[in-house]
Amino acid sequence: MTDYRNILFSHEGGIARLTLNRPERLNSFTARMHEEVADALARLEGARVLVLSGAGRGFCAGQDLNDRAVAPGERVDLGESVEQRYNPLIRRLTSLPFPVVARVNGVAAGAGANIALACDIVIASKSAKFIQSFANIGLIPDSGGTWVLPRLVGQARALGLALTAEPLPADKAAEWGLIWKAVDDEALDAEVDALAQRFASAPTRGLAAIKRMIRESWGHSLGEELDLQRDAMRELGYSDDYREGVAAFMKKRAPNFTGR
Repeated sequence: MTDYRNILFSHEGGIARLTLNRPERLNSFTARMHEEVADALARLEGARVLVLSGAGRGFCAGQDLNDRAVAPGERVDLGESVEQRYNPLIRRLTSLPFPVVARVNGVAAGAGANIALACDIVIASKSAKFIQSFANIGLIPDSGGTWVLPRLVGQARALGLALTAEPLPADKAAEWGLIWKAVDDEALDAEVDALAQRFASAPTRGLAAIKRMIRESWGHSLGEELDLQRDAMRELGYSDDYREGVAAFMKKRAPNFTGR
């Protein structure tokens, strides 16, 4: 699939950029958008960083309810939608072997908020807001929400966000540890671009190992994690990037990492 109608996608110089592009609907997801995003995420060979963003005045408002309009009284299997579309997306973003940066320029609501939180680093404009809007329509925070929220901000704040569906401003989200950084609106693009360039020239295997190990560490004991650290250090110690990093440090020059 190359006929993208709901996203913008580019891949150049190790930087892949995927922009949700339904600004008239705050980039809310339809079945077609899910298909396009999945297709783009299968075309990342050679990428060393992915930047995920939204077009227009928002990041993503979650599911477009008009896409699954049902007659009054009719029942719909939301679990099927989650299993076939949202769960694979979250699994893909969290398992990519390089950093994923979310550029949140406005509202991130419902599944849109949790898709942003599935990224490795979230940089938001100070005018952005994160809203766990599920309670307003009798649902639970899907797309990883009930799992990631208490781990990032603790149970009390997770329950407050999920039960009240109150918007959380970006600066407070950063203060709480929900996201990495909130910046002035006019500085957002420069901040994200600088980070993308940094990751595109970084030791990718090492970053991938950091991402994998931190994400998986919650399921390990300290002893298990120490053993995994030993194994990772052994593997990375044989990498070209480690040798290049040490050589550059010793010779006081800039390193030229290849991601191998």
